Amino acid sequence: MHIGDWLFRRELLTPDKLALIDTEHDHRAVTYREWNRAANRTANFLRERLGIAKGDRVAVLAMNCVEYLDVWFALGKLGAILQNLNWRLAPAELTALLQDAAPKVLIYGGEFCAQANELRSHTSSVRNFVAVEGKADGGDASFAEREAFSAAPPPPVELDWSDPWVICYTGGTTGTPKGAVLTHGSITANSVNTIVSWGLTPDDVAVLDSPLFHTGGLNVFTAPLAHIGGTSIVCKRFDAETLFNLIRDLRVTLYFNVPTAFLVLQQHPGWQEADFGKLKLVISGGAPCPIPVLERFWARGVDFKTGYGLTEAGPNTFWLPPKDVRAKPGAVGFPLFHVDVRVCRADGSECGPDEVGELVVRGPHVCAGYWNNPQATAEAIHPLANDPGGPAWLHTGDLARRDAEGYYYIVGRSKDMIISGGENIYPAEVENVMHAHPAVAEAALIGVPHDKWGEVGRAVVTLRPGAHLSEAELISFLRERLASYKVPKSAVFADELPKTGANKVDKRMLVEKYRGEIESHANPSIQRH
Repeated sequence: MHIGDWLFRRELLTPDKLALIDTEHDHRAVTYREWNRAANRTANFLRERLGIAKGDRVAVLAMNCVEYLDVWFALGKLGAILQNLNWRLAPAELTALLQDAAPKVLIYGGEFCAQANELRSHTSSVRNFVAVEGKADGGDASFAEREAFSAAPPPPVELDWSDPWVICYTGGTTGTPKGAVLTHGSITANSVNTIVSWGLTPDDVAVLDSPLFHTGGLNVFTAPLAHIGGTSIVCKRFDAETLFNLIRDLRVTLYFNVPTAFLVLQQHPGWQEADFGKLKLVISGGAPCPIPVLERFWARGVDFKTGYGLTEAGPNTFWLPPKDVRAKPGAVGFPLFHVDVRVCRADGSECGPDEVGELVVRGPHVCAGYWNNPQATAEAIHPLANDPGGPAWLHTGDLARRDAEGYYYIVGRSKDMIISGGENIYPAEVENVMHAHPAVAEAALIGVPHDKWGEVGRAVVTLRPGAHLSEAELISFLRERLASYKVPKSAVFADELPKTGANKVDKRMLVEKYRGEIESHANPSIQRH
């Protein structure tokens, strides 16, 4: 069965349909016939030259490029497994991931020659280093060698839906990254859910500038569009100027990124003159998106919405119908077609309307667990406490609520929640209000110890260019809009907020840097950085 050979099937169905636009090479157009043939050459190169077979891991340390996609779909043909490495990590962190997955081949981009050399002596499993361009060592293979191999399909490999296709590492904001095992079944189920529930069509065109080391780059639009025969515009990385040009010059209909990227777009000079008329779906994911960011898109006539997903589940999980985008600000909507969700109390019982609890998820889009980590798998995927013999659910660690009409909202991470004097403070709610201040470019809320309340909020804020804002002014602004216990007791003004590899605000680093000493409830400190 051709479970893993998506491009073989897609070439049979729509060989001349535009599959990819390569922005790194003069907007080169690639049809599905051409993409499939390139993936066949890549598969034969990996199999015949480098000895890759079913179950073997191939690590890629590269920015977005068409060759990266060739490798991913070539590995599907072979039944081998992609380990997509986060190029923002330090060599010591990359070493730990390589030792975890033990890949036989490491393919690296030209920007990462130094990292490849540093990793060389610490990765005993890697038999071959392959340079996409600019070899780090004379003994390394060149990715261009694949051109000498046949464009005919490699010998078929018998696969099951439960066979792994990608080991995708979690963002690591709460500790050491874990490798979520995305199977052929889970990637396919996410694609089906997305196409059916989000209304994707073969005419859709998406900009792919989210990093391919993140599930968002792989699976929000890229895999679903390959599945249905749409088009992906492949960009090396996110760049606001490039994106505005693509929206102007090409018929872009879909765009996904994280809230940080949308903040950058709205602060760019191109924002005011951009024509968003062809965009039918713009969606933010990876972290709660501030309501003011949504509202600025709405003012431009774009049904911009916030989504929800995680590496372990799809990532696509919910859909908010267009008619509800403005009526239900901040909602993620309803579960996708083949997804079950619940909001549960600690005892496993289901929460009532607007009661906050942990979001649990089940469905064929959920990963098979964590690579080489049965303990973490058992902690994350297990039956509800009140139904020990029942089905397993993915316990997300995210807090959510469901309103009386059945719409779901994501409140935040349970580990981010601040408990102050017995009251729960959800950072996303406070961050929404901070982002409404015209001087604020980006904002986050963390908890700091307090000798009376146990814990209180501290705002960490960056300002728009040329803007001025004092701590007292910010806190006064928040007091007019929030209950007193939610208002942060101190503020830090930073040049920038630290980000994870997926470009989300790194709360763990903020806590390490700005948590500070126990606050006095009589004299909250004022800090400037």
